[in-house]
Amino acid sequence: MDIKEQLKEQFIALQSKRALVHHITNYVTVNDCANVVLAIGASPIMADEMREVEEMVSICDALVLNIGTANERTITSMLKAGSAANAKGIPVVLDPVGVGATSFRHQSVAKLMEAIHFSVIRGNMAEIKTIAGLEAKSAGVDSLDQESDGGKIAMSLAQKLDCVIAITGKTDIVSDGRVCYALENGDVALTKVTGTGCMSTSLIGSFLGASRNALGSAIAGILTMAIAGEIADKSSGMGTFHTSLIDAISQMDVKTIVDKCNISLIK
Repeated sequence: MDIKEQLKEQFIALQSKRALVHHITNYVTVNDCANVVLAIGASPIMADEMREVEEMVSICDALVLNIGTANERTITSMLKAGSAANAKGIPVVLDPVGVGATSFRHQSVAKLMEAIHFSVIRGNMAEIKTIAGLEAKSAGVDSLDQESDGGKIAMSLAQKLDCVIAITGKTDIVSDGRVCYALENGDVALTKVTGTGCMSTSLIGSFLGASRNALGSAIAGILTMAIAGEIADKSSGMGTFHTSLIDAISQMDVKTIVDKCNISLIK
């Protein structure tokens, strides 16, 4: 199926089903993640208490795990929720924020990946290279790596893990291990406010909860953020841009996505 037809199907699915998306995410961006889920037409739940996560995820359509401010308690909650989601066939998305920054993060992601099958893993180049066992350059949670070999890395890791790998950066790359796409939308302003990566992951979870199409959901979620970044008002500074970004997501539709997307197949 043509990728633009897939994008149309993603928006049709989201309009026909208000997906309920369970998050165990970080407290820096939790409010923004909830707001973009609402803005795109899904419904967020932000619950990390280990005594309820298994029950909570069982009533949801997708689960998003984000290790941005993870600790021992929330990692335990993630393991419980992810395992319960797998058992019930509920798709799970991982955002391995800063996985290479500390041994705790690296070990925590290793535990999650051993115990849980993910439908989509979204990260920057350094995060994905770390997961792939490659040498990576980062500054805290930010990648310093070039993206020239991103297609090969995404394709290989997607095949190894049997999931969709999404690498976000100047050029976004998405692969399911069979095909690989380069997405050339976005604006530098997206790097000037906190949490646009986390919000992208939540958008992926929103589409995935409605459609169960991992590749299409990853592309739709990333393009929604990137094109909203192009549209959002940057004239008055980053505070205005932040608010305008959510406005642009709330007004996003399939025509805007299809007309503005710059996507190509990586051979």
